[in-house]
Amino acid sequence: MEASISSTVKSKILSNTKKFSKSNYSTHRNSPFVCRWWGSVFTCSYFFSIFLFFSISSSFASSKPLLATPPTKHLYNTVDSTPTQKNTFYDNRVFVVISVLGVLLFVCFALMALFKCLGFKLRRRGGSSDATVTGDLEENGDCSKKLGVKRLFTCDEVEKFTMNLSRSRLIAYGGFSTVYLAQFPDSMLAAVKIMDLSSERFQRVYKQELDILLQIQHENIVKFLGNCDNGEEGMLVFEYVPNGTLQEKLHGVDGRKSLSWRNRMAIAFQLAKAIEYLHDKCPLPIVHGDIKASNILLDKKYNSKLCDFGSAKMGFSSTILPPSANRMMLGSPGYTDPHYLRTGIASKKNDIYSYGIIVLELISGFEALSSDNGERLISKAGTILRDSSKVAEMVDSKLNGAYDLEEAKAMVSLAGFCLGDSPSLRPSASEILDTVTSKISSMSFMVSIDQKS
Repeated sequence: MEASISSTVKSKILSNTKKFSKSNYSTHRNSPFVCRWWGSVFTCSYFFSIFLFFSISSSFASSKPLLATPPTKHLYNTVDSTPTQKNTFYDNRVFVVISVLGVLLFVCFALMALFKCLGFKLRRRGGSSDATVTGDLEENGDCSKKLGVKRLFTCDEVEKFTMNLSRSRLIAYGGFSTVYLAQFPDSMLAAVKIMDLSSERFQRVYKQELDILLQIQHENIVKFLGNCDNGEEGMLVFEYVPNGTLQEKLHGVDGRKSLSWRNRMAIAFQLAKAIEYLHDKCPLPIVHGDIKASNILLDKKYNSKLCDFGSAKMGFSSTILPPSANRMMLGSPGYTDPHYLRTGIASKKNDIYSYGIIVLELISGFEALSSDNGERLISKAGTILRDSSKVAEMVDSKLNGAYDLEEAKAMVSLAGFCLGDSPSLRPSASEILDTVTSKISSMSFMVSIDQKS
């Protein structure tokens, strides 16, 4: 479902986005009110110090004569004069200590107020710059992509934005979730994924996906905007990506308008970037666990965005127990690593295997698992995986010969490595990117764009 957004709406969203990004916690914490509060403390400490100064001055004036007088006999009278002399000396020492403390208190509060206000000004300048960057809109009209703050929505808001979950707003549905198109008051579009929370298993899956979504942000991963849950349903709000899925473009009705060879290579390159980010560039490694054509969204310019982290695992790097009736299987038929199916061992290399299947789909145009006879693509592609000279026999006929044969051979060879029986011999996502960059000449323009950014 494709939607166009006018320039007027873009400018309106831009202004709203800037206001929204400026109203976060850090800005509130460093608001002018805080600086004025410290200014009040500074002023109070100043007057308190002045009060101490005059009190001490008047005390000294009353206890000591302004002009020196000659000593009298009483000064040396130990019986009568000693108590008075000791008290006077004690009082003077107390006043000195109090005056020093007053000055130190004044200096301390003055410095604190100064640094607090200066710190506020520096952060305020930085914040305005961030707001400008956050408010920028890309030419492709993906307005929601630049919302840099996750938001907690109310269920009433979600129902209102989706017209009470109207069937006319239904985008997609699966075994555990349904996706609706939402329209915000500023006309920005979003996708709302509604998940059933009726069982502990579903609640665990929802929490797991939410925890991961809060940790990630990448240009080739669908943008997470916020969430809502009412105990019975969990709702995840994402940017709306208008051009459907790779599954639809390659195998569905939309497949009549074929993706160009360049678009296919760009999708392979961008997907590898997303996988590299998850595996190697997140604070904790993330295994997606369900990379497939229907989980790759395409924007108006056919840039790919990986979605659906319901099967993802974060922070583990070795083994999980073999799948059981109470444990959710990773992957989808045709994309799942056979080594995982045999052993139950999940790792980054499961995603690499799925990536190899995606590459074969992009080259051949065949489904990972045929809907006609159930034949797996890896079996159908066995011939070209063993002999790359026969690649031309399997290239998607919808391309009408508009492809680079040497690039096709290089990508088939790469897919073969990704689909190897031994996970340890499969390449990493970084190695895949190096291969695509060096072997696919049409990717040079994308590499230069990444280097500039």
